[in-house]
Amino acid sequence: MTTLLTPALASKFAGLALAGVDREWPHHYVHLAGGPSEITTPRRMHPSFYGCFDWHSSVHGHWTLARVLRLYPDIPTAAHIRSALNASLTAKNLAAELAYFKGEGRRMFERPYGWGWLLALAAELRIGSDPDCRKWAAAIKPLEEYIAESFCLYLPKLAYPVRSGVHSNTAFGMTLALDYARLAGDRRLEKVITARGRKFFGRDEGAPASWEPSGEDFLSPSLTEADLMSRILPPADFKKWLGRLLPGLARGEPASLMNTPAGFDRRDPRQVHLDGLSLSRAWAFNRLNAVWPSNKRVRAAALRHARAGLARVSSGDYAGEHWLASFALYLLTDCPA
Repeated sequence: MTTLLTPALASKFAGLALAGVDREWPHHYVHLAGGPSEITTPRRMHPSFYGCFDWHSSVHGHWTLARVLRLYPDIPTAAHIRSALNASLTAKNLAAELAYFKGEGRRMFERPYGWGWLLALAAELRIGSDPDCRKWAAAIKPLEEYIAESFCLYLPKLAYPVRSGVHSNTAFGMTLALDYARLAGDRRLEKVITARGRKFFGRDEGAPASWEPSGEDFLSPSLTEADLMSRILPPADFKKWLGRLLPGLARGEPASLMNTPAGFDRRDPRQVHLDGLSLSRAWAFNRLNAVWPSNKRVRAAALRHARAGLARVSSGDYAGEHWLASFALYLLTDCPA
């Protein structure tokens, strides 16, 4: 769906990201403090990723800016984007981010969602070719390597995947990390993810997709798993596997999976997740259309979800605006149509 992204739309997404990446408050803390001396401000804890309501949203806000700048280096906001990234992605700031991860008891911080987005940001910086981008890529490399190694240590010890529709979802973090591993040539990480993906999901069948969505989902447990497995299994094997996982998909079933979520409060920071669900379902349906024989019902569901999600990116409320642009940009630039 890359062709649907225009300079004007890219500027709109960048504007939403710029409004957040240096906005410290309000801030949702996820912080394990070892004592009173460790109670401090977001900016002091996270000099690179203090803005945008929480750490992971700041990371994918930076990813949004980096991708827009790479795709449209001459848009009117380019200088503002470059200035924001220059301020955040310094070697000193990112060394402090790494030190935070290495603090006592923080092995679980932002695992796996924030980890995956950090690697997505690192991958985006690797693609960029201008001198600033190379500078940012070099600065983030120590943190990038730490997160990649953390995935390699964590996934083999994970007895069961987390099949939620929110940040703890195992498959989504693995998907972002797998794309990074292949771009970066990290064979060890790629091998760990493909092996654990087969272990976690390879024998799945009859996913309870009629139970979806839950009231705070921004990911579909069944479709997110399918998105990952489309990257791991050969196409012929994936078609068979998908038929077992979602046997009614070709018939447009279940309706709760194929239809867009509705009837929720977009001012509620968790209910607005459902706008993100429309976007993430759309990119998963697009992935299935690209790998599985095209089906009119699946394609219609992809378009229906994309339209619903894209219409709500700019809602006027910070609850959604601090993060939905990243999901919209991911849909329009990472997913085959």
